[in-house]
Amino acid sequence: MRLYPTRESQCYIENAVSVRAKSAKLLYVTIDVEEITFNRGYYTVSLRYFYKIKGEAFSLVNRPAEISGLAIFDKNVMLFGSEGSAKVFTSAVAASDLTSSTLASSNLPIGVVEAVDPIILGMKLVDVCDHHHRGDSCVYEIPGYISECFPCELLFDKTDRRVLVTLGQFSIVKLERNTQLLIPSYDYCLPDKECIGAGEDDPCKLFSRIHFPVDEFFPPDTLECPEGYRDTKTNAN
Repeated sequence: MRLYPTRESQCYIENAVSVRAKSAKLLYVTIDVEEITFNRGYYTVSLRYFYKIKGEAFSLVNRPAEISGLAIFDKNVMLFGSEGSAKVFTSAVAASDLTSSTLASSNLPIGVVEAVDPIILGMKLVDVCDHHHRGDSCVYEIPGYISECFPCELLFDKTDRRVLVTLGQFSIVKLERNTQLLIPSYDYCLPDKECIGAGEDDPCKLFSRIHFPVDEFFPPDTLECPEGYRDTKTNAN
């Protein structure tokens, strides 16, 4: 992925001979759910990951300088979200915020993404004239809350030198839909006993009651002895 650096970082990148990755943080994931017309019950989930990348730029004359910027990754998945003919409306959305697209999607399942911060697998410095790294300015629409996560303005114009990053991302993508279930209901459960706090036992005595974690110090024995070998050994004894 291309790194869109801050204007201050681009000054260091132009004079750098190499770069080194430091950290990567997942800022936000935008989710768009669309129904697939030719396959009922299935939906296309379009995801856009926004990352804040930090690294170091090395030059021949100056000390290593910290650089930071934005990386963007798009991913599309197709998931089963079932069907529903009832339209769902909630008070979480104000009437003044409603649009025609919001009304049209009142029956779509809700896309949910669970993700952790990525792992930086690589970062390199390239020239625009090198092989397929030609290109114009950024074609993405950057939300304002993403731009505010950086100390200064991001640079999306065409530059002579660029930084490319490779990330490893673990995430779970799912579709959720409200449904009606009949479950048994009980009254409130109130405690009827007093909770007794911890005593004033000696910490050494408490530690002596804990069993030694043998399995943590020795690898588990997962190899099973063949049945024939076990019988032969038993008969020999």
